[in-house]
Amino acid sequence: MSRKVLLIEPNYKNKYPPMSLMKLATYHRRLGDEVTFYKGNDVDFAVNETMKLTISTLYNNDRTVNWNAHWDDIALYLRKGSRELLETLYDLSYTPLVKKTLESYRRYYHNKMYLKNPQWDRVCVTTLFTFYWAKTVDAINYYKQFCKDPDQVFVGGISASVMPHEMEQETGIKPIVGLLDKGGELDDNDIIIDKLPLDYSILEEIDYKYPEHDGYYGYMTRGCVNKCAFCVVPKLEPTYQTHISIKDKIEDTRERFGEKRNLLLLDNNVLASADFDNIIEEIKESGFTKENNYIAPDYYAVAIKNIRDGYNIPAYIKSLRKQYDLLLKKTADIDDKKEIIDVLSDNDLDDIHTMTVENILAVDDFFAPKFEKIYKNKPKARYVDFNQGIDSRLINEENIKKLAEIPVRPLRIAFDHWKLRDVYEKSVRLAAEHGITHLSNYLLYNFKDKPIELYYRMKKNVDLCDELGISIYSFPMKYHPIQDPKYFRDRTYLGKHWNRKFIRSVQAILNSTKGKIGRGKSFFDEAFGKDDEGFWERMYMPEAMIIYRFYYKENGLEPEWWEEFRRVSNISSAKKQQLEEIIGANDFSNIESLTSDEDILRVLRYYTITRDDFESNK
Repeated sequence: MSRKVLLIEPNYKNKYPPMSLMKLATYHRRLGDEVTFYKGNDVDFAVNETMKLTISTLYNNDRTVNWNAHWDDIALYLRKGSRELLETLYDLSYTPLVKKTLESYRRYYHNKMYLKNPQWDRVCVTTLFTFYWAKTVDAINYYKQFCKDPDQVFVGGISASVMPHEMEQETGIKPIVGLLDKGGELDDNDIIIDKLPLDYSILEEIDYKYPEHDGYYGYMTRGCVNKCAFCVVPKLEPTYQTHISIKDKIEDTRERFGEKRNLLLLDNNVLASADFDNIIEEIKESGFTKENNYIAPDYYAVAIKNIRDGYNIPAYIKSLRKQYDLLLKKTADIDDKKEIIDVLSDNDLDDIHTMTVENILAVDDFFAPKFEKIYKNKPKARYVDFNQGIDSRLINEENIKKLAEIPVRPLRIAFDHWKLRDVYEKSVRLAAEHGITHLSNYLLYNFKDKPIELYYRMKKNVDLCDELGISIYSFPMKYHPIQDPKYFRDRTYLGKHWNRKFIRSVQAILNSTKGKIGRGKSFFDEAFGKDDEGFWERMYMPEAMIIYRFYYKENGLEPEWWEEFRRVSNISSAKKQQLEEIIGANDFSNIESLTSDEDILRVLRYYTITRDDFESNK
């Protein structure tokens, strides 16, 4: 018996699509279930739930009216309850039952009766990092109400796996820990969900667009041979798997959803695999060579094919609605544009709620050649990204040479602490020697490192860029103990050598660089300092002066502050310690309550300058 399955991703911002839900979508479609993916506002979901029932009942009342054409007005009435809008809708039919239906479902929505009449047989919610804890818990507690059977609500993912007991306490749902890699975990069958290909069609169902949305996603290994203290991979993927084939999955994706541009692999330590050479060969066989370019598919043709096949029709109707708008945008000739508008209007294809499979296919012969023209795309380079990074300690002449056979860009080499500097530098030089000139890494900080060691790592990358003529983008990433009961809900953790001001100063600088540090020594020197003293100056600098650096530098306040800061620091070690401790706490809302020392207060007054002050002065 077919089930209605709801897949939920909480409404946080994230870069990559939810692979776990994409696998679950494949799983349930293969079982013949009806699958819906949702990521968005809770209120919109509740309105849509009520609208399905309202529209169905209205058609039972009067089939002479195209109620779908009035979807937006009906939804607005359910939300607002406008009497004027009610009369307008009633005028469409003059059937007494219509007004009663609208008023009844307005009460149904307003009184949240949809929660007492759940429509879903299964609800699956994914979770990401624990600093989204509150939003994630709220989503689980909200959407679980829409499931007929509480035992059919499933929660999994990172937060659920690293803090399962807390998750159960706050939601009442015992989460799935780790991977769905055993078979029979959700139903009485031997299907291993984690090995299934991804269902990319669910991404067409939502309005949210993931920054990294045009790629093949997957793993060619699982787990990691290392047990780093800061990492949760051993808990999420405890067993290291040396080779997971993705060639067939790429072919399946290509056939069903169209060609994707890049290959994004989320392996945690691919170089640890004894099958590394075979992994590279499979990547090449899948079409990712330096000679093989990408040509974007005809997305209209992809949508039509899936509609003809009956594959996730609601998703591809929504996709087609966007495609029609794109065609109008790209059509320059006025007469051609008018013809397209007329065809859309005559066939009720100008409103997503009135679009039907029959009407879409009826005009396919008209639209297909037009889309063939706009999708005559030029070839583009395509890349392979081992997104979680390469272990610099495992890089050698042989495997870097093998990596150079594929269009890897960027090559992410881990540089987690300053002690790795020699090994890291050797790895970067090997990559450059073999023609890999675009590199990147995440620089972990706020763990056991000292702030100056973050500076040294960033500077090392800038210096290597200048010397070798390569590009390295560094992304400083603040450590957060997501498994710590004290800190997992927020991002307030401070490492042993860090304080709130240092953390805030790094973040303020990174805001101006969009979170990354690239090549360019002069820019880096200005942002983080050209030497140790310059770096510490920026760490202690008032936040407004960091963000609006050039303004306060030119008007003299920044050098004036630094002179006062050094003067007080040189008076005595006691004054210096007190000043640094106050600044380190990063709370300047009432500086007079922090000290009575006039020398220190003279410095602290610079920290009361706010962004609003800058806007006013400007």
